Amino acid sequence: MPAAAPRGGSSQTSQTTATQAAGGTQAAAETQAAAEDEGAGGSEQSGYQTTFGSKQFDNVTIQVELWDRENAPAGSTITDNKWTKYVQEKMAAVGINVEFVPVPRGEEIDKMTSMMAGGTAPDIVLTYTYSRAKDYFDQGGVWELSDFVEGDDQAQNLKAYLGQDVIDMGKDPNGQLYGIVARRSTTARSNFYVRKDWMEALNLSEPTTPDELYDFVEQMVKNNPDGRTDVIGTSTWDDGYFLAAFSQFASDPTQSLISCKLTRDYYDEGVKEYWRFKNKLYNNGLMHPEYYTLSDDDVTSYIVNGNYATLEDHVNANIDSRHGYALRTLQENYPNADLVAIPPLKNIYDGQQYTSIYTAGGLIAFCPKTASAEEVEACITYLDWLCTDEGGFVIYNGFEGEHYTLENGVPVAIDSEYNTADRDWIRGDLFLTGNGGYFKTEEEYVTSYAHDYPGYEDHVTDNFKYASMGGHIDDIDDALYTSPAESELAADINLVKDEYLVKITTCPIDEFDAMYDEYKAALKDAGVETVNEERTAYFTGK
Repeated sequence: MPAAAPRGGSSQTSQTTATQAAGGTQAAAETQAAAEDEGAGGSEQSGYQTTFGSKQFDNVTIQVELWDRENAPAGSTITDNKWTKYVQEKMAAVGINVEFVPVPRGEEIDKMTSMMAGGTAPDIVLTYTYSRAKDYFDQGGVWELSDFVEGDDQAQNLKAYLGQDVIDMGKDPNGQLYGIVARRSTTARSNFYVRKDWMEALNLSEPTTPDELYDFVEQMVKNNPDGRTDVIGTSTWDDGYFLAAFSQFASDPTQSLISCKLTRDYYDEGVKEYWRFKNKLYNNGLMHPEYYTLSDDDVTSYIVNGNYATLEDHVNANIDSRHGYALRTLQENYPNADLVAIPPLKNIYDGQQYTSIYTAGGLIAFCPKTASAEEVEACITYLDWLCTDEGGFVIYNGFEGEHYTLENGVPVAIDSEYNTADRDWIRGDLFLTGNGGYFKTEEEYVTSYAHDYPGYEDHVTDNFKYASMGGHIDDIDDALYTSPAESELAADINLVKDEYLVKITTCPIDEFDAMYDEYKAALKDAGVETVNEERTAYFTGK
């Protein structure tokens, strides 16, 4: 259905009552004052009021998607718990009833597809696949949100928290706002970790170039001070630390946008050199002989049992829970062991340091046309509230004295185990306008995060510092744009990659060039040039 025309705002009395009932925010107070001034002077007011506290809604119900990870503690459900009740209580103060619609996290794309097709989607739908949201918008099934966000008196908390660059990520090339993108607290993506105790025992310096890294890994495998013969030299991601060191496009922002996982092996000569480097590591016994079969559990086991000399993994992987608090467990097995991140290598083309980072945006929330204009107005008001201290800060950090204390304005956990059981299981999925936590700056985020790992604060600080050092290569791929050909050809191109990437890594060194040429020919046949042409046209206008 077409978007409804903007309506007049509520009476000044009801707006004032709502502000007082909600405790008020500075933004809401300023909005109220401006509205009264405009009313006195006869100026036209904004059609919608979406700054939290600036309007009293008349018992409007909105449905909000909530990802279900099946991890609710005993006595709670994903939709009925301490934190959903907190949300509902605060929003009820301004006349908005929030109903949560659970969607299994692993099925969110399939569920979104069926709900959008059947007209049963909630009023706020979530996804990390921006192209899906834009497709629904292009088909006329999603609200254009500019009228609810861009006026001076609208969504002031949301705009202040997200910033214009993140808001613009939810716009199409014509400037139409089809979704609200969450702001990441950090864009740090990956680290390269080394056994510091072995490095020091062998009197090795931190490597600064790929060649130095190769020699470094070889020394740690063949001459490790523990005399082990089961050491794995390294593991690598295909698009993180090593991409930054080898990519010919690293210094070219436009080419970095055009390039994506489907096309970079074909067009970026530096990526070919990365695969040559990996082939050399493999052929000289510095990688696991069946690296391509390893599961996450295998990797964790090798880390905590001291098999890895070096490895690349997600930022803070040496400390956090995804590998079973790897360093802590490693030190239980080997008390003198240490696993630390090192700075990025110098790029083979220009000698500069780069890091592959996430885009500033996280998930995107959009409103299907099955929602009425008033419901959309309430939805944006809800998202605006999530950008306040009373909203997102409390949902993510909990309550002072119960979950945290403030140190220099930064929340520091009182009892991490209590927080994990009481708060952490749901906070990220309720806080829709931020990824990684409610923090005004990345420095605040890292300081707070480090306090969650007592005894390893310096490790955490270094992890995030090195993961963002130097120039940045945004890991955008589908985040900003998916070309029509990508949707059609991705499966065929990925089949080629699946077939050849192990071959080009494990083939004899003297066969590498011929194998890579064969790989590129197969990529061309699968349509990689068509994808590149469309992405080039999109990002350059040519």
